Amino acid sequence: MTDRRRRTAPARRKAPVRRRGRTRQITPRTHWLLLSVLMVTLSTALLLQGYTHHMFGISQDDVTGARGRADAVPGRVTHGGPVIANAAGSPHTVRVEDRTIALTFDDGPDPTWTPRVLDVLRRNHVHATFFVVGTEVVDHPDLVRRMLADGHQIGIHTFTHPDLARLAPWQRSLELRETQLAVAGAAGVTTALLRPPYSSSTAALDDADWSVLKQADQAGYVTVLSTQDAEDWQRPGTARILANATPHGHAGQILLMHDGGGDRSQTVAALNTLIPRLKARGFRFATVGAAVGMAGPVQRAGLGDHLQGMALIAVLKTGDWTVRLLGVLMYAAGVISVLRAAVVLIAARRHRKLRTGRRGRSWGPPVTEPVSVIVPAYNESAGIEAAVRSLVASDHPVEVIVVDDGSTDGTADLVESLRLPGVRVIRQENAGKPAALNTGLAAASCELVVMVDGDTVFEPGTVRTLVQPFADPRVGAVSGNAKVVNRGGLLGRWQHIEYVIGFNLDRRLFDLAQCMPTVPGAVGAFRRRALLDLGGVSDVTLAEDTDLTMALCRDGWRVVYEEGAVAWTEAPASLNALWRQRYRWCYGTLQAMWKHRGALVQRGAAGKLGRRGLVYLLLFQVLLPLLAPVVDIFAVYGLVFLDPLRIAGLWLAFLLLQLGMGLYAFRLDGERPGPLWSLPLQQFVYRQLMYLVVIQSVFTAVSGSRLRWQRMERYGSLQAPAGTDLSGPSGHAPTTAEPYGGAVQPDPYRGAARPERYVGPPGPAPVPRDTTQWY
Repeated sequence: MTDRRRRTAPARRKAPVRRRGRTRQITPRTHWLLLSVLMVTLSTALLLQGYTHHMFGISQDDVTGARGRADAVPGRVTHGGPVIANAAGSPHTVRVEDRTIALTFDDGPDPTWTPRVLDVLRRNHVHATFFVVGTEVVDHPDLVRRMLADGHQIGIHTFTHPDLARLAPWQRSLELRETQLAVAGAAGVTTALLRPPYSSSTAALDDADWSVLKQADQAGYVTVLSTQDAEDWQRPGTARILANATPHGHAGQILLMHDGGGDRSQTVAALNTLIPRLKARGFRFATVGAAVGMAGPVQRAGLGDHLQGMALIAVLKTGDWTVRLLGVLMYAAGVISVLRAAVVLIAARRHRKLRTGRRGRSWGPPVTEPVSVIVPAYNESAGIEAAVRSLVASDHPVEVIVVDDGSTDGTADLVESLRLPGVRVIRQENAGKPAALNTGLAAASCELVVMVDGDTVFEPGTVRTLVQPFADPRVGAVSGNAKVVNRGGLLGRWQHIEYVIGFNLDRRLFDLAQCMPTVPGAVGAFRRRALLDLGGVSDVTLAEDTDLTMALCRDGWRVVYEEGAVAWTEAPASLNALWRQRYRWCYGTLQAMWKHRGALVQRGAAGKLGRRGLVYLLLFQVLLPLLAPVVDIFAVYGLVFLDPLRIAGLWLAFLLLQLGMGLYAFRLDGERPGPLWSLPLQQFVYRQLMYLVVIQSVFTAVSGSRLRWQRMERYGSLQAPAGTDLSGPSGHAPTTAEPYGGAVQPDPYRGAARPERYVGPPGPAPVPRDTTQWY
């Protein structure tokens, strides 16, 4: 419907319809098990990935200190050959035959240098022994298969390249077993050859090293040390590597070189010269097994080891992929959060400027016509008196319609006993909040309608301020500024922060972008004929306020935000009550988004709602919260395995961003910034609770389950405005307590003053009443 048509066509009055009754609740339970399994699996994969890639960052310099005592090392080992067998029993060593070179390479396979080393060996028809690192085998299994296909031997060099002498026995076993499984999974073989990292010759063994060799022997390994070290790991230059690798005399040698662990270009260059030179001197090249006469150190792996190895490789590769993906998501989330903060703050500043200018010229002629205020109530005896008295105290003409939806706590009787002028009570059987609103809508006598929850108190100027935008005939609904009244304690402060920073900043953005998705049930005004054109308030979603607002947008009406229309509402005072409330809100919002998904492809006001409002909600209220627990887990991973200072810095930067937004939002709302001290704590408890609410809601929606109206405790912390002298024959004395408290600031439209903040009632907190919130 176009604006022209709306202005000229007579209002069509339909009787508000009641749709389906209460829905049956089917609460899914298996999703929590599924979520737990996913989180445990992710945590396990990250833990394994962190252990294998970041746990042992020991450099060569860390293990080349003074040699320890060698009392336990047998003399025949210290002065024996480089290949040590039966270390745990009666140890013996073997030397390499004269004029024989056993080329050995450590720290690979490397995707750059190992293929070049293999090419040199193939050109010179030389076989060597490669002592591989398990993590590199996982990353490059094809290179291990090429080694075997070219006739080379495989030995293990541990999984993460730690100094085994510094590890506990169980860690040593894990290192050896994982490496063996990696080799079995990559190439289908097992090997009995072991070279401990940072080892050299038998003369350098000390007692700690000997304990490692004995444990390795018990696991079935033969230890292979070296007799000549090219020291190519230091990259001293090709000439120096050649000098270090050239034997003096004709004795056989096990020559130590490296094909991984860094830039090995000097090694490749030296190898091209070394092999022809030593062949010319009469040396032959052989694998370690052939050089010492060892029969079959490399054997085909059993089916069990092969399958376990393949599983290990799959898990670790998945972990690597997950870490990379999470890293991208973490940075993407950070960038999106920064962009969102910038857009929201710029929009809020722009919105304030427009509103300030608009106050000078107003929305149009002052709106002075009477207003019908509809208060749906179900078991609201704890706060209904304060709510109704505050409405009657409005400085704008109002009629107040309290629709009692089958309360069992005397709510209707209490309101009637007040005998307040202009207040009507309508009783009906319990049918839900939408039905109560439709009943009030049918009974309303005014064209402008304000809807307010029974747990909400208005300031005297709230109604007048709220309806001024209706001077613009394009405006169909107005959202007010809901504030938390019970701000005591951390939970109250956190909700107060959320209302000011999250809800109100977003409403300014939505107002500027003309895609307001929600007029809150606590404080909202509507054109009655616009609601009647829609058939009244629908009950097909649990967020009837969001559903109704989206329907108005799609019908061509403008929905605006008036921050000067302040209402004080009672927020949940326990985590359980907060969970139930936000679960309903989130689930209902998802229902409304799905119901109005057609707006994505529409034009005009509906298109703005779809392509701006719905996309914003989907991105920032669904997708990012769904990913947030994963990002948090990755942040813990970063603190443990990566750079904790960097991760802490990123978190601090995010917190400062939130604090900056909070300071500006509090300034816009005229609030004191004191509660923002609890913002860091909010990140550790409240934020995670909201994430779980979104996850629960999404699972419920995907599973097709129905959610019934939730229950919420009422605490009776609301009070009527100061100076309300409306005591009637019932004998109720006027309320003189000032619920708002604190300093006052000028009202945006008149000289009356409105409160700035709520300081809370004195004395102990009231005992909660177990009443039912059906909306």
